[in-house]
Amino acid sequence: MQIVMFLVPVMLILVAVGVALFTWSVKNGQYDDLEGPAHRILYDDDKDMIPDDARTDKPAAGEPTPEQTAEVSDTADTGEDKSQKG
Repeated sequence: MQIVMFLVPVMLILVAVGVALFTWSVKNGQYDDLEGPAHRILYDDDKDMIPDDARTDKPAAGEPTPEQTAEVSDTADTGEDKSQKG
């Protein structure tokens, strides 16, 4: 009987701690988006890391790649700056 008198208060304290932790996690947004992380891994956001020879969406012949387009726009901007200064 003495063990019951010890275990009941311990159990009540553990339940109170559990409820407090659950309340804290709900207030901090831990349960806001349960499906987002599961769907996020399905998005293909690493196209720029795929080597050109392994791509399945290769640009057509004569069509510039995104890297070449960026280089052209960088050199075009530099040329415009020089003409405006001089």
